[in-house]
Amino acid sequence: MQKPKIITNLPGPKAQKLLRKDKKYISPSYTRSYPAVIEHGEGCWVWDVDGNKFLDFNAGIAVCSTGHCHPQVVEAIQKQAEKLIHMSGTDYYYPLQTQLAEKLAEIAPGGMNKRVFFANSGAETVEGAFKLARYMTKRKYAIAFLGSFHGRTLGALSLTGSKVTQKQGFGPLLPGIFHIPYAYCYRCAYNLEYPGCDFACIKYIEDQLFKKVLPPDETCAIFIEPIQGEGGYVVPPPGYFQKLKELMQKYGILMIADEVQSGMGRTGKMFAMEHWDTMADVYCVAKGIASGMPLGAFIASASLMSWPPGAHASTFGGNPVCCAAAMATIKLLENGLVENAAKVGAVIMKRLEALQAKYEAIGDVRGKGLMIGIELVEDSISKKPLTEKRNGIIYKCFEKGLLMQGCGANAIRFSPSLIVTEEEAHTAIDIFESAMKSVLR
Repeated sequence: MQKPKIITNLPGPKAQKLLRKDKKYISPSYTRSYPAVIEHGEGCWVWDVDGNKFLDFNAGIAVCSTGHCHPQVVEAIQKQAEKLIHMSGTDYYYPLQTQLAEKLAEIAPGGMNKRVFFANSGAETVEGAFKLARYMTKRKYAIAFLGSFHGRTLGALSLTGSKVTQKQGFGPLLPGIFHIPYAYCYRCAYNLEYPGCDFACIKYIEDQLFKKVLPPDETCAIFIEPIQGEGGYVVPPPGYFQKLKELMQKYGILMIADEVQSGMGRTGKMFAMEHWDTMADVYCVAKGIASGMPLGAFIASASLMSWPPGAHASTFGGNPVCCAAAMATIKLLENGLVENAAKVGAVIMKRLEALQAKYEAIGDVRGKGLMIGIELVEDSISKKPLTEKRNGIIYKCFEKGLLMQGCGANAIRFSPSLIVTEEEAHTAIDIFESAMKSVLR
């Protein structure tokens, strides 16, 4: 049984030296939760520069879907790097880009008649999808959600509704974007309860937004994370997406699913929207698509993605080495890792629900597959967020050899690599409970 192994004070002496250099040379805009200076990784485990061994339950922020340095992914990268590193797929052709596009068309919901645009990151896929929606519909407005995170480039940032600090000082942002409450049932913006609410959050769009401030016939798209990521790993209730899609179709508004974090098998299905038997018009993917290599893509029907040459392009998007990593990643996902995400995710949910019954501070446990969040509150009545204690628990986990990250104002995310074992899951939750006891006592 593998266990974390902490052999120095944290941060260790080598880490401290690098942290001093980092402070001098790296932009202070980066957000770091704790001083983990990682040197190498294997599977769900990473080692820092001082030799301390950590169980990584973030997977590089839900990116390393096949674990750190999976041998098949490494081999694919090495072989491709020996043949062709770059050619620019927007000006030239090469086999891997076309092969990967065909594969994404195959695995994305809605049949094979699709086209793919390759980018370098999640934010770029959202930017591209936004441009596509505006271009093809000839409409100018868009809808996004409070609590959403779509990226930090200007268009994606304009859609983002997560934290004011992300927007502060960068205005004016894109006009014509309307933010509405998400289906956050634990903290319903309308003070109602599901299912008695009868989807008041969706009725609000038609009864209030469309009648008073936003012309629906001038709205190109609604951008939605099937499970909100940075917003707190918030999961909508059953039936929500079916109702939302119905409303959008009524007015000819495109549904753009930001599956950057929830896609590529993380939720126990290849795409999270599959949990609700609902098809989006555009799917944005990145993060877990290439096991850590920088790659993003947005996927739409061939009829929708029919803009002319020159309308949108990318020098590095669809880089052949990244495409090779993605092909190897998808093969691994299809050959058992998606199922493993569902299986081990169920184990984690069961353990966390048991902890919820034990500790009043755990107000909510939610998620699908290996995209699981818990929300920490002062008590079950007031639901006052325990933000500082949440941060303290995350740091204590670090000191005990478990890497975790927060999300939302007071939630903690469980998002390990899809190769995680049940044994590793139990180890992580044992450490988490120990950290929680230390901080909450």
